[in-house]
Amino acid sequence: MADLTLDGVTKVFQDGNEEVVAVDDVSIEVEDGEFLVLVGPSGCGKSTTLRMVAGLETITDGTLRINDREVNDTPAQERDIAMVFQSYALYPHMTVHGNMSFGLEESTDLPDSEIDSRVEETASMMGIKDLLDRKPADLSGGQRQRVALGRAIVREPHVFLMDEPLSNLDAKLRAEMRTELQRLQEDLDTTTVYVTHDQTEAMTMGDRIAILDKGELQQVGTPLECYHRPNNQFVAGFIGDPSMNFFDLELDRESEAGSSDGAATKGALVRDGFQYSLSEESLETVGDVTDVVLGIRPEDIELLESGSSVHDYEATVDVVEPKGDENVVYLEFEGAEYDGTFVATVGGMHRIEAGQSITVRFPEDAVHIFESRTGTALQNRQLSATEEPELTI
Repeated sequence: MADLTLDGVTKVFQDGNEEVVAVDDVSIEVEDGEFLVLVGPSGCGKSTTLRMVAGLETITDGTLRINDREVNDTPAQERDIAMVFQSYALYPHMTVHGNMSFGLEESTDLPDSEIDSRVEETASMMGIKDLLDRKPADLSGGQRQRVALGRAIVREPHVFLMDEPLSNLDAKLRAEMRTELQRLQEDLDTTTVYVTHDQTEAMTMGDRIAILDKGELQQVGTPLECYHRPNNQFVAGFIGDPSMNFFDLELDRESEAGSSDGAATKGALVRDGFQYSLSEESLETVGDVTDVVLGIRPEDIELLESGSSVHDYEATVDVVEPKGDENVVYLEFEGAEYDGTFVATVGGMHRIEAGQSITVRFPEDAVHIFESRTGTALQNRQLSATEEPELTI
């Protein structure tokens, strides 16, 4: 097992006469035995980061350390790292046993008896012991994935690296393998870095997640921290499905508005006939910023038959997507010039139809406020003592 540290790691590719920065000054500390998920959209630099850790890409700048030992110039085969690829990368002419034992045979001096013992023990753990004599062409996608994982496990490395290993599986098998991978990592207690573009995998699998965009690290934290306390608008929009709703607004401190408790206050977020009143506390948090983005997650929007709160708005149901356990409801404001559809989610037993008029409430303790220019979070939703997630800074 090992600690893994990326300190200002940067990767620059040369494209003709131009330099392309694929990974820009990324710093992450992965603790011994931790499961860290690198997540972000395609092209964000997550796979390049993983390949630098593996030694498959050179590091342009910064330092990579394993157990406090700098390994920038250490060859891949000497880093004691095992990698699981998206394509499985199995040798088609070898049996399952041959695929799992090949790395040990080439990189260690272990006797054949020890190699066979490791392979059989790992195959039993992965549920593929009865497949050891088969070749990859005779296996299903899930079985091939287990062989690829088993090949990494038999090496007993300091660090596991996994590059979207479940992306070729169907939805049901992916869900099953997510659970198996979590159990496996807990049993092995090996430091693991897992790359995915699927934020559901990130939220359900990682001890912590590191979110990248355009080569830059946006936030590192527990899944709940990134969900409830996003550093910026990108993180807020990327984590969560359906995505957070965003409204581009301006702060008008002279606007006469009522507060949620009925008291008269000055200060609201406004645009095109839409007005969202802010409490004194929120106004102080926003400070001198005038152009902001109001954000609220779909599950925090309340759907009512009628309402009288200052944060209640009339809306029309545009589209309803029933999912059984919940309904995803697309809505539009009634009687306001503010253009745009927003999304709410409600329990699956609620009957809602397209064209229906409804009252929606945006509770102030559930909204996020971001600076428009930088996307930086100015205010995140409030959580009660029972809701408060364990935060790591």
